[in-house]
Amino acid sequence: MSKTITISPTSRQEGHATLSLEVDDEGIVTTGRYYSITPVRGIEKMVIGKRPESAPVIVQRICGVCPVTHTLASVEAIDDSLKIEIPKTAQILREMCLNAHMVNSHAIHHFLVAPDFVPSEDYKQVVKNISEIRKQAQFVEDVIGGEGIHPSDIRIGGMAHNITKNTKNKIKTRINGVIKLIEQHVEQMAKYIEAKEFPEDLGKHAQPVLATSNTYGSRQNISLSSINEIMPNSWYADKYTSQEDEEFAEETKKTAKKIGKTACSQIPLYDNTPVETGPRARANKYRKFKDVGVKAQHLARAQEMINSAERILELVDKIDPSAQTMAKFNLEGTDRLGVGVIEGPRGTNLHTAKISSDGFISEYNCIVPTTWNIPTMGMATEGNHYDYAPDVIRAYDPCLSCATHMIVVDDESKEVLKEDMVQL
Repeated sequence: MSKTITISPTSRQEGHATLSLEVDDEGIVTTGRYYSITPVRGIEKMVIGKRPESAPVIVQRICGVCPVTHTLASVEAIDDSLKIEIPKTAQILREMCLNAHMVNSHAIHHFLVAPDFVPSEDYKQVVKNISEIRKQAQFVEDVIGGEGIHPSDIRIGGMAHNITKNTKNKIKTRINGVIKLIEQHVEQMAKYIEAKEFPEDLGKHAQPVLATSNTYGSRQNISLSSINEIMPNSWYADKYTSQEDEEFAEETKKTAKKIGKTACSQIPLYDNTPVETGPRARANKYRKFKDVGVKAQHLARAQEMINSAERILELVDKIDPSAQTMAKFNLEGTDRLGVGVIEGPRGTNLHTAKISSDGFISEYNCIVPTTWNIPTMGMATEGNHYDYAPDVIRAYDPCLSCATHMIVVDDESKEVLKEDMVQL
């Protein structure tokens, strides 16, 4: 007799979500549904009608874990809408800040998953290493972005300030000093990950990957016409596994309908299919990484820490401390849809913005990494025992605050009143 297992909320992630699993008599997941239950904040709607310079400051509050990613995606979108070409040095500084954030965020994830992999006798030293890596990465975020949590120096038109020669040398010294520790940490984590006794096919799925750049993001490598977003009630109601037990098949439909009304995120599709985005997707597309599954997710994330640290060292040598970092521009709108694409720690972060002819934001939308991954994460739990499902979810390092939208329902009947999402 099949049954439904519900895990809510799922743990060791940012935000709140529910994992609904249909399992067979052996406990094997036949259908996995993962969905956000994090309350809406209304941030995309909040920027409408405001001046363009307000948007990066507001949308970086979408998430306290990945504010650098959202700030960069926002300024990139508005730069594009206003047809601003930023100075070369500003572009380098933006990419350096993102890569420092990448190292920092991946290290945080290692702290969250350490209980799954790290032996108790090594735990204290691993956490100490993570803290030191984060400290040095955070320094780079702070001195380039102005602040690490809500970077104030990432601006429309470039960067508010260049770094000094002294700061440039400090960045080189600190990253050169910590890169050996990063390499040792990655090697150590890889050993723990490989030693973990997971089913060989855990987390494997057939979905394509989405990535636009190895170390930054590129609007040229994504097609807006290939993207469509569907309502969660449609997605979850349609995606259920037919059961031999007719009684349970009817129960499944009811469960899927209920999930569709509860889920707080749209389902974005690329070329009409869910995708996987994030470290493994980038490694697959740009670094010839072919492994798949849960272990592959963790290994790709760990290895990307080295990739990002090396990129910082490569870029810092290109910085001219005397160079201009702000473009000259005015805020007269173009009514042109601007596109900002940033490869954040969790994947492809897409912001779009339109500035009206009188210079105010008339349209703003985000499709963030976890939103892309939500349907794929559910499918990736299928084919193995439900005990392993939380391990699959944690491998994606989901950030549910970023992904939150909501639907409008009747208070009494709970019927969907509006076939549209209220933006996050």
